[in-house]
Amino acid sequence: MKRNYWPLFFIGIFSFVFSMIIWTVSKAIKAPVIEDRSFLLKYQDVDENYNKLMEANEEFLSKYNLSFILNDKDFGLTTEDIKYGQRVIEKYSNHKDTLKIGNNTLKVVATSKDSNEKQDINIDLVITKTMTNDNDVVLKQDKFENVNNDFISEFEISQETNWNITGSFKVNDSIGYIFIKTNAR
Repeated sequence: MKRNYWPLFFIGIFSFVFSMIIWTVSKAIKAPVIEDRSFLLKYQDVDENYNKLMEANEEFLSKYNLSFILNDKDFGLTTEDIKYGQRVIEKYSNHKDTLKIGNNTLKVVATSKDSNEKQDINIDLVITKTMTNDNDVVLKQDKFENVNNDFISEFEISQETNWNITGSFKVNDSIGYIFIKTNAR
């Protein structure tokens, strides 16, 4: 009598596929999930309200001048990096090599366009790696020294990698949002 090995072949294929499904699910469960927190909002909120955020920036800039000076480089209130990938930033951006390994200094100043007086600012910033949030530098109002409405903070960067600087500034009822992609050297 001739033996038929086809059923064993199908059992072998089924076992292999089933084991690959289990392996894939177990690897996916172990992989870290990092939530994008651009502008310190959930990505769903940014996606849904992006135009409102940009309109808020325009309204903020119509009332105030903002100097965001990081290591003696003034950025102003910018979000232009949000549309670029990190590799584009590495090749073409004016924002590359802004952070330094070790101590960094940040100074934020908002002046009224009407009176040219410095304004009190409520600052909420995060400096985070592009792929993980385990070394985030959180700079809230209490981390800044207020010297005649010049808000100055020092923070430390420990790794040479790509970083995102994101957050918001509130002056009176106006909110401005910032997003900068850079790297540390």
